[in-house]
Amino acid sequence: MQKYKKNDYTIGFQIKFTIFASNITIQSTMERITEQPSKYRHLEKMSVDELITNINKEDQTVALAIEKQLPHISRLITAIENQLKAGGRLFYLGCGSGGRLSVLDKIELPNTYGIEKGVINVILSGGEENLVLALEETEDDEADAWNQLQAFQVSVNDFVFGISASGTTPFVLAGLKKCREHHIPCGCIVGNPDSPIAAASDYPIEVITGPEFVTGSTRMKCGTVQKMLFDMISTTVLIRLGRVEDNRMVNCRLINNKVVDRSVKMLMEKKGLTDYDQAKELILKFGNVKKSMDFLDSIS
Repeated sequence: MQKYKKNDYTIGFQIKFTIFASNITIQSTMERITEQPSKYRHLEKMSVDELITNINKEDQTVALAIEKQLPHISRLITAIENQLKAGGRLFYLGCGSGGRLSVLDKIELPNTYGIEKGVINVILSGGEENLVLALEETEDDEADAWNQLQAFQVSVNDFVFGISASGTTPFVLAGLKKCREHHIPCGCIVGNPDSPIAAASDYPIEVITGPEFVTGSTRMKCGTVQKMLFDMISTTVLIRLGRVEDNRMVNCRLINNKVVDRSVKMLMEKKGLTDYDQAKELILKFGNVKKSMDFLDSIS
C-alpha cells in the first residue's frame, strides 16, 4: 500500500484495527483523512459563486489523485480481465454512495457493450432491490455481504471489488475477508491510506483526495473518484474483451431509436453501404453492428 507522510494532512485522528485475512493477523494504524475538517470555513456565509468556485477547485484534485494510482489500477484491471476471459464474473461490493454508483455501472454495461446480464453484478448492503431506500445502517451488517455472495455461488473463478470511502466499512471488510479465506481474488477502492479493507484486498487502490468540502461528506470527492474508476475499469475491461472495435460500440443493443440510427450509420460507414433502409434492415435482423458486419463479411 502507498505510504503518506504525517504532515500531508496535519489535522486528523488515528484508529487501530486488527483484521484477519487468510489466517494472518494484520495490524493497521490509519488516519481517516475522509473525516478530517474541511479546509473551508463558514460555508453558510459564502455566496453561490464562492461555493461553486471552491467545490470546483476541490473537484480538480480528483483526476490528479487517480493518476498517482494508475499502475495499481492497471494491475487490478488485468486481474479482472483474466477472470472474465476465463468465464468468471465481476462483483461490486459496497454500500452508501459508492454502492449505488456501482449499481449504475452494472445497469448500463449490458446495453452499451452487449454483454450478458450476470457478468457484472452488485452486492449492495441491504440488497440491490432496496437501492432507493438508502439503508445506510446496513453497512454495519458483517454477515450480509458473504450471504449475498453465496447466493450467487461466488467462486475462485470470479473477482470481488470492494468500495469504501473510509476503508473500514464492516459490510465490505467482512465480505473481502471471506473472499480471502476462500481464495477468491479481490480488490478495492478506498479513500484513506493503510486501511483494513486495503489490507484485506489482493489489488488495493488508495485514492487520497483529502478532506471533503463539507466535512465527512464522502459523496463528493470520494464519490467522484468512485464514478471515474467505475468508468475506467469497466470500459477498459470490456474493450480488452473485444466489445469495442476502433472507438465504436459495435455490440450496443438496440434499446431505442437513437441507438438504432447510430448503429445504421455506423454500419454504413464501416461497410461502405449507401442505402440507409437496407442497412437498417440488417441491423434490425442481426441485432447489432458487429453481427451485421460479420454477416456481410461472410457473403462477400
